[in-house]
Amino acid sequence: MAAPLIQLNDIHLRFSAEPVLEGINLTIHQGEIVTIIGPNGAGKSSLVKVITGLIAPTTGSITHSAQGKQPLRIGYMPQTLHLDPSMPIKVSRFLSLAGPKAPSRSARKAALEQVGIANLSSAQIHNLSGGEFQRVLLARAILQRPNLLVLDEPLQGVDVNGQIELYRLIAELRQQLQCAIVMVSHDLHLVMAQTDSVVCLNRHMCCHGQPESVSKHPEYLKLFGKQASDDLAVYTHNHDHHHDMHGDVVGCSDECDHHHD
Repeated sequence: MAAPLIQLNDIHLRFSAEPVLEGINLTIHQGEIVTIIGPNGAGKSSLVKVITGLIAPTTGSITHSAQGKQPLRIGYMPQTLHLDPSMPIKVSRFLSLAGPKAPSRSARKAALEQVGIANLSSAQIHNLSGGEFQRVLLARAILQRPNLLVLDEPLQGVDVNGQIELYRLIAELRQQLQCAIVMVSHDLHLVMAQTDSVVCLNRHMCCHGQPESVSKHPEYLKLFGKQASDDLAVYTHNHDHHHDMHGDVVGCSDECDHHHD
């Protein structure tokens, strides 16, 4: 197996005397989608910031690697981004402010095309819907063609149909960029259908593995309850459809043969 893109070794994080993360060991490989779930206050956003290098762990080590001699490129989509509503700014101009070096106009155009909003290049940021703004943030995160794409609650303020489309888009970006994706999410039904592995976090890693195994793990059941596990409707067949927040099938063709036990 190829060397991991990023490896976290016994990560501990404290704010003042308060433990935030305890003994985190995590390995992420190229092309893998890893989703971090957990209750509020579990340290999910803090773990994301450790992975991206925005904050340093109190103890422990992080190993990065990338292809050849190129450094690891990380694209980051924050959970929230507050912009001054009194300051007008167009989408293209907003993207030009990403990173220490302004991306070219062609790079900005390509990123908007990849996330399906090329028509919004000249739109005012403050006039966008929640789903459109999230796509702009996603375009901003992929401008540097990252090896690792980190998304902190990418579905904030997006309706259910928009969530399904965004998850589909994220899976497509994984294929197009050949990158690994780390994602924080509360939307457990959609997460389980789209991710390769799940990290269940509550300051420490309660459990980690494939979605179907995590959903049956005692620590997962302790955090979310048996009903949540039963409701997840985790399927091991190949999906040619998508699920809404209740696990119901949407967008399934007539040829879709779909059976659940």
